[in-house]
Amino acid sequence: MYQNQDAEHLRLLSIFHLIFGGIVALFSLFPLIHLVVGVAILSGAFDKPNQGGPPPAIVGWLFVLMPIVFIIAGLSFAICVAVAGRKIGQRAGHLYCLVIAGLECFFMPIGTVLGVLTILVLLRPSVKASFGVPVEESPRIGREP
Repeated sequence: MYQNQDAEHLRLLSIFHLIFGGIVALFSLFPLIHLVVGVAILSGAFDKPNQGGPPPAIVGWLFVLMPIVFIIAGLSFAICVAVAGRKIGQRAGHLYCLVIAGLECFFMPIGTVLGVLTILVLLRPSVKASFGVPVEESPRIGREP
């Protein structure tokens, strides 16, 4: 019974990780708006002769470089989440999936829920065994060997 339940939970976690990876990828593309503004500043689109001078070039470079960093970081994390979803489905990379689940907890509220549930499921002894991770026997408190 528990193996069927574990298999179902892992299947759902795999699907939710793929969906969350897509959501993260979508949201990481929002800084494209700032990137376009930065390119416009650098190309002189905001140069108005009657209203003083153009914005300083440093402003344009900030509007270009910072969005690029955020986009690359967001897409990298989205790929990591999707890979974790795939690894959960294949029952591989137990430690990798735990690390990604911990990082997901920073992205409230959906990432936190998904991360905590993933950690809870991945720490079950039966799930560890399905990943091929050696299961330590828990100490028996209050009983002599």
